[in-house]
Parts: sequence; structure tokens; C-alpha cells
Amino acid sequence: MFRRNNSSDKQVLSDMKQKQQRYEALVHAFHADIYRYAFWLVKDKSVAEDIVQETFLRAWRSLDSLKDEQAAKAWLITILRRENARRFERKQLDTTELDNELVADDTASSDASLRERDLHRLLGGLSEEYREPLVMQLIFGFTGEEIATQLQLNKNTVMTRLFRARNQIRDALQRQDNQRGRQNG
Repeated sequence: MFRRNNSSDKQVLSDMKQKQQRYEALVHAFHADIYRYAFWLVKDKSVAEDIVQETFLRAWRSLDSLKDEQAAKAWLITILRRENARRFERKQLDTTELDNELVADDTASSDASLRERDLHRLLGGLSEEYREPLVMQLIFGFTGEEIATQLQLNKNTVMTRLFRARNQIRDALQRQDNQRGRQNG
């Protein structure tokens, strides 16, 4: 009574295979960058992994909406940022005040790793309006224009925030170096 159309079945299978290949290429190309960004946002490995997994699940579901392959990274970052926001909508997290002083054993670590931890701590100490564009530039290599598009800001606003963020970090590092010099001298 009902006959299946073999040509339409083959077309559906072909379309599914193309979608699967496209998705796998997307994951392969951007998983590391997306995870790095998620970790910078949440500072917790397991939460970052969960957010990245949910990001790629949502990407799979709406892969057909990605028309420009050049915009794939920005598209995934947008999904990730929204998924991170959803995390706060679902659950109110407990917060704890932390002391901003870094206690380090200089004998156990090199100056380079200490400097890297200092930079990481200083980046984390920036307000989100300054931290987010700077991380997008440093980790992903986005231009000011691309950051402006992602954050839905004016390019001049982004450039000002990047300038101020770099200055805040530079000033904090100089103050820190001066304090260390006084302690050691």
C-alpha cells in the first residue's frame, strides 16, 4: 500500500552524514579553544566541561542555522556564554570572599610560574567588563571588531576596555614588583 521512496531515503542519509561530518569537524577544530574559554569563565574544570558539553549539544541541535563557516568560533562562543548564563538562572551558587593576597613558596616555584599565577590572578580580579574582552583577545586572538560583535558593543568601547584592562594589570604588576622589592631589599 505505502511504498518507500528509496531516493528520498538516500538523500536523508546523505544529509545526516554531511551534518555529522560538519559537526565532527567543528568539534575537532574548536573544542580546545571553547574549553579554555569556559575554564576562564567559571574557573572550575568540571563545570567548564559540563558547559562545553552542553554548548556542543546545542550546536548540534542548531547546526543548520550556522550559515557562515568563518563565524563558527564566534557562534560557539555565543552559545557558550548563553549556556553559562543559564547555569546561573538554574541555580544560585554560594559565594565566598577570598583574600586577594597570593601566598607563594618562592623556593618551590620558578619566577616564571609565579608571574603566570600572578597574571592569572590579576586577570581574574578584573571586573567582567574588562576581563571578558581581554580574555577573548588573548586566548582566541579576536580583533576589536570581532569582540565588539560578540559582546554587542561599539568597537571603540571594546578598544577602551582593552586599553584599561591592560593598564590595570600593568599597574598591579608594578605595584606588586615594588612591594616584593621592599620585602627583599
